Amino acid sequence: MNGKALITAILFIMTAHLTSAQDSLKTGASGFLRDYWESLIHGNVDRTHEKPFDLSFAVAPSYSREGGFGFGGSATGLYRMDMKDSTMAPSNITIGANASLKGFFSLIGNGTNYFTDGRTRLIYGARFTRKVLDFWGTRFDACAVNPTSEYVRTQFRIDADYNYRLGSCFYFGAVLNLNYTNAARILNPSYLDGQETGYYLTGIGASFQIDTRDNPTNPHKGLYLLLRETAYPKFLGTSDMTSWATTFTLCGYQPVWKGGLIAGDLYAQINSEDVPWILREELGGVMGRMRGYYAGRYMDSCQIAAQIELRQHIASRFGCVAWVGAGTVFPSLSGFRWKNLLPNCGIGLRVEFKHNMNMRIDFGFGKETAGLCFGFSEAF
Repeated sequence: MNGKALITAILFIMTAHLTSAQDSLKTGASGFLRDYWESLIHGNVDRTHEKPFDLSFAVAPSYSREGGFGFGGSATGLYRMDMKDSTMAPSNITIGANASLKGFFSLIGNGTNYFTDGRTRLIYGARFTRKVLDFWGTRFDACAVNPTSEYVRTQFRIDADYNYRLGSCFYFGAVLNLNYTNAARILNPSYLDGQETGYYLTGIGASFQIDTRDNPTNPHKGLYLLLRETAYPKFLGTSDMTSWATTFTLCGYQPVWKGGLIAGDLYAQINSEDVPWILREELGGVMGRMRGYYAGRYMDSCQIAAQIELRQHIASRFGCVAWVGAGTVFPSLSGFRWKNLLPNCGIGLRVEFKHNMNMRIDFGFGKETAGLCFGFSEAF
């Protein structure tokens, strides 16, 4: 990894944030409100060639199936390490915080940094969450029959994928994953199948990507393929075994008429069969697959999911989507069962919050379930 380039990127982002804060203080309260209104009304205009850091933020009531009603805020920024460069998409960062009446708290940040050499990029994410969650177990068969239970999950996680581009669209990367997760106040400890209530794990690995998308945050055409292999060595964590994880993602985007496109997504995560429960796949949630299912309603070592989405621009900064899909979780490749495949469909609204970065509100349906999802960037 190019350490000097990474340190330069971090210092650049910090300097941009300080400069933005100083400018806001100088303008006073009226200037702050004016800038905030301007960011909401014209925030989708690319201003990364005009100023070091183009920031927009929103604060509003929030809702999720897992957390219930609460209050949240999110800031999204675009920037370029070389403001004169117009050949690459701008780098992006999103930071969000949320607290709910059910004791849910989250602080999440993620983004992609494109370095000035034009060949390297860092895709990163960090999260700290505390959730009071419903719980059905850590295996699909148990989740299908167990009564609803409850526990409190605290998680701190960092993910980083440093990529180097060869040719026009081939990327090779180094992967780092740090994960500490702990379960407390478990009403039914037997649902953990004898595993520890908490683990600290370190994952290291490699990735290969083919990326021809015209824009990673809001693609209108192109192809994206990811193959990633991650090892969680026993000596780098508190698990009594070394675990392996294979991730496969294939996404395609094809325009079909004016303002409309078809997007497809195929995802598979194959983990070691007896992987610690904190690494097991949870069907659903707000991330973008099997939207409408409660995160963790079905859990197991592996997951496969597919979806097709129609995206239609309506007018100005507004658009809508409709999708259909299916997915399931299972203990191993030999344990996959077609009968356990679960359906998914839904509709959603899109608002271009920043240039080529949408705010999305989705309402998804599944087997005996439905739910609202909110997030930034497209689901895939």
